[in-house]
Amino acid sequence: MTRTFSPTPADVQRNWVVIDATDVVLGRLASHAAALLRGKHKPTFAPHMDMGDFVIIINADKVALTGSKLAQKKAYRHSGYPGGLTATSYTELLEKNPERAVEKAIRGMLPKNSLGRAQIKKLKVYAGAEHPHAAQQPTAYTLDQVAQ
Repeated sequence: MTRTFSPTPADVQRNWVVIDATDVVLGRLASHAAALLRGKHKPTFAPHMDMGDFVIIINADKVALTGSKLAQKKAYRHSGYPGGLTATSYTELLEKNPERAVEKAIRGMLPKNSLGRAQIKKLKVYAGAEHPHAAQQPTAYTLDQVAQ
């Protein structure tokens, strides 16, 4: 009789992956990054454990949005006070803080619990082409079907 394999924290092998977001559609980028952060690409994936890799996203300011989303889509945040809802268009968000736009898209695709909060900490987003994680020797990750 074979038993079901259940990974332990000692079985976790984390790699560093770098993704270039130049002309990649935001939703496709977010779904690939969320799968890498969760560890769904590994044969030892367990939904109750943080098995994912570290993900570095560069050129976040060059990410693409399809259709008229750039002008019409809004990013919302709440201060916690009554009437504290603030809406920002993605045109303005990508100008001022492109890292926040990418992080917001990826956070929405992760679990909404302590596991998801641990997984989002492994995400590093940078607006430019440079990142300070060269010592970790990240491998390049290419997305298929990036053309709009």
